[in-house]
Amino acid sequence: MTATRVFILTLIAMMAFAGNSLLCRVALRHTSIDAASFTFIRIVSGAVALWLIVRMRGRSLEKAGSWISAVALFAYAAGFSFAYLSLPTGTGALLLFGAVQATMIIWALRSGERLSVRQRIGLALAMAGLVALVFPGLSAPPLGGSILMFGAGIAWGVYSLRGKKSGDPSSATAGNFLRAVPMAAALSLLFLPWANLDRAGAGYAIVSGAIASGVGYAIWYTALPSLRGASAASVQLIVPVLAAAGGILFLGEAITLRFLVASVAVLGGIALVVIDRERNVGTATKPPVP
Repeated sequence: MTATRVFILTLIAMMAFAGNSLLCRVALRHTSIDAASFTFIRIVSGAVALWLIVRMRGRSLEKAGSWISAVALFAYAAGFSFAYLSLPTGTGALLLFGAVQATMIIWALRSGERLSVRQRIGLALAMAGLVALVFPGLSAPPLGGSILMFGAGIAWGVYSLRGKKSGDPSSATAGNFLRAVPMAAALSLLFLPWANLDRAGAGYAIVSGAIASGVGYAIWYTALPSLRGASAASVQLIVPVLAAAGGILFLGEAITLRFLVASVAVLGGIALVVIDRERNVGTATKPPVP
C-alpha cells in the first residue's frame, strides 16, 4: 500500500472516530432522541454494517467476539451517550481518549512493564491534565457527565486490551456488536418511560453506528498493518482535536483556557508515553479508537 493511500485512509478513520462524538452531541442537543434510544440504534446499525463488511470479505462470524468484550463495548456506548447529554464535544472526547489510554498504560504497568523517566513524566502530566479539566470551578464540565465519560473510556480501554488477543479484529468487533444488541435493547426497555424518538436523531444514530463506527473500523484495520507502532498510537492524538474543532464549527461550542491547557497536558503526556514505549519495547499499542 502506498504512503499516500495509508495517509488518506488513516485520516478518514480518525475523522470517522471524531465524528462519533460530534454526531452523538448533535443528536442529543438538537433533536429529541433520548440517550438510551441513541445507544440502541447506534449499536444495531454498527452490528449490521460490520456484519455486511465481514460477509463481503468472505469471512465467518462463527465464534467471533466474546460476551465479556461485548459487555465492555456496551458499557462504553451507553456511558458515551449519557455523558454527552451534558458534556461539550471536545471535552467529552478528551476525557474519553485520556481514560482509554490511561487504562491501557496502567494495565501495562500491572503486567510488569517498566516506564522510563520520560514516560513517567508523560503519565504524570496526562493525569494532571485530566484532574485539572474536571477540577471544580466556573469552567469545569459537569461532574456527572465527566464521570460517565471517564467510565466509558475505561470500558473501551478494557475492550481494546481484550481485542489485542483476537486474530481478526474486524470479525471480532462485528461479533461483539452483535452480542451487545440485546444489552442495548434491555437498556432501552429500562428507559422506556423516557423514550423519545425522532427522524433526525435516529438518522444521526444510524450514521454514527454504520458509518463512523462500522465503516470507520473497517478503514482503520485496513490502514493499521502499514503503520508503525508509534505512528498507530500517536496518530490517535488527533481525535480529540478533530472532535473539538467539529464542536466549534457545527455546534458553536466555546473552547476555554482550561480545556486548552488540559488538552496540551493530556495529549502531550500520552504522546511521551506511547512514543517512547514503542522505541523501547518495539511492540505496537494499536487500540481501536471509539
